[in-house]
Amino acid sequence: MAALLAQVSVAHAAPPPLEAYGNLPAVEAMAISPSGDLATVSRIKGLRKLLVVGADGSIKTQSDLGDSKVRGLEFPSDDTVLLHNSAASSLGPEFTSTLYEFSGVLIVHTSPGQKPSLVFGNSRDVGDVVFGSYGLRHPGGVLKGYYGGVELDIRGVGATFVHGRPFLYEVDLAHNSARKLARAAAEGHNRSWQVDENGQVAATLDIDHSSGRWNILNSGDRPIATGVDQTGDVDIVSLGRDGSTLIYLLRDAEGTQRYFEVPLAGGTAKEIFTDLGLARFLFDPANGRLLGYLNDDDGKQVPVLFDPAKQAAASKIYKVFAKFRTELIDWTPDFSQVLVRTSGNGDSGTFYKVDVKALKADAIGFERPLIEPEQVGPIARIAYKASDGLEMDGILTLPSGREARSLPVILMPHGGPHARDEPDFDWWAQAYASRGYAVFQPNFRGSTGRDSAFRNASANQWGRKMQTDISDGLAELARRGIVDPKRACIVGASYGGYAALAGVTLQSGIYRCAVAVAPVADLEMLYNTEVRESGYSSMTWRSLRKGLGDPKGYDAVSPRKHAANADAPVLLIHGKDDTVVPFQHSSAMAGALRAAGKPVELVVLRHEDHWLSISDTRLQMLTESLKFLQAHNPPE
Repeated sequence: MAALLAQVSVAHAAPPPLEAYGNLPAVEAMAISPSGDLATVSRIKGLRKLLVVGADGSIKTQSDLGDSKVRGLEFPSDDTVLLHNSAASSLGPEFTSTLYEFSGVLIVHTSPGQKPSLVFGNSRDVGDVVFGSYGLRHPGGVLKGYYGGVELDIRGVGATFVHGRPFLYEVDLAHNSARKLARAAAEGHNRSWQVDENGQVAATLDIDHSSGRWNILNSGDRPIATGVDQTGDVDIVSLGRDGSTLIYLLRDAEGTQRYFEVPLAGGTAKEIFTDLGLARFLFDPANGRLLGYLNDDDGKQVPVLFDPAKQAAASKIYKVFAKFRTELIDWTPDFSQVLVRTSGNGDSGTFYKVDVKALKADAIGFERPLIEPEQVGPIARIAYKASDGLEMDGILTLPSGREARSLPVILMPHGGPHARDEPDFDWWAQAYASRGYAVFQPNFRGSTGRDSAFRNASANQWGRKMQTDISDGLAELARRGIVDPKRACIVGASYGGYAALAGVTLQSGIYRCAVAVAPVADLEMLYNTEVRESGYSSMTWRSLRKGLGDPKGYDAVSPRKHAANADAPVLLIHGKDDTVVPFQHSSAMAGALRAAGKPVELVVLRHEDHWLSISDTRLQMLTESLKFLQAHNPPE
């Protein structure tokens, strides 16, 4: 079966080609059916396909995917596969943005004779895009999906949105027929839902944009939880363990994530999961109940499942793969077969099918088959202190087979900024390491995975302490003798792109060059765009000010406003279809640098989005950035 999902790798004396890193993985996604069949998005002989493979290794069905941007894969019944995808689309002048990244769900049947179709594709009065997925259930033994959908006005010529607020629909996935299940929010409100195992709405969360007042209503429309949050940081998580309670999330004024459980029938909400470093929740897809969670224990994920048999199985799996970063991808309802993904030192990404009873794990898919285990650059977590004493860490990737002494280095801060890098295989970092660079990915203040005080330490620190946290990491590596601080460049995307620009405009004398991919270049531009595209939501501007501070201070930390101070060459790379950070940020930054007489290059990625979702343009980014780095900071 493995031969169906990945090409056979061969030994390389030289580093793997850049395509081995820059192309999308040979296996992008995988899911398992209740009986143990596999669905996978794989690249076979250069073609990208959705394959359904039986337990006996036979191919049940296959579909060509082309350049479809895959966002997820589900296999909820033996005859139905759901492929989540997205695409950028231009809209009319009545919308607050001219370009949106819309999500869709493609229904693929494993039985012959049925063509794939998009959810809502058979409904003339609903747009065939989804605005939120609310689970899969089997009421009456029939597979149903629950999705947010926007009504269309089909009177006259063409179809137009009635308004942009989604209703909740129940979709019979066998026939792709939709039935309206719950009404949309009122104007100026957001709404989301929790569906129970019978396909009924168990709870509704409604948030008022202007006041921040929120209410959770049960199936009888009676409030079971209520409050006011000026930034709207409230979410439904799931049903509780037995289905009689609801778990919801609040982020308090300090940014702390707090979880509460309240009876659906009404009663007192109790705070739960205190003093835990929750990395991920695990849910039962059949009923929406909480199965357990992954706890972050000093950088390692530890599974905690409420069912003793499932807990025993998960513990064994994590023990077997202890030396790798391990993810539970999917499992059969009885947990007898589990899909696991690993990566890390000596592993560029491997999918395993685990037979829990037999304690047997078969490697069934390889993300990057052209990269041999010994060609994976060594990965380690490095602890250090910022200049103000705050403890933090970062991920160091080293060139394979090269002594870790006085190496040229690339600082590569992550996006977000509320995200985190972990010691797993990172295609971008590994590509640079394969060409002779040490790569350091600092988890600066504001990164996730630590306590709320660490996250909150980022407030109003763009271009300030968040920035010096990065160069403090460089200083630590230099102190250890691992890197040569005079041979450093800074590279990043999104917020990381902002940090790259700030490293050569707001700081000086540290980096020999900067590569900024889809960067924020101007905080005022960011603020104004976000507020306008939210429909001037009070929650949005309050949330932005919470993280960025008073708009009066934005010019002081906007790289575009300090282009004349740039002390190193800059390469800007940006996708034209970016709906998160508009292309305008890079074009404006390039203009400001040129006007100041500073060396700058701008590479435009046609049809690319914020996440580098297309192989050709992702590889273009990697090729152009490496060429720039080698010119301004040679690895030898």
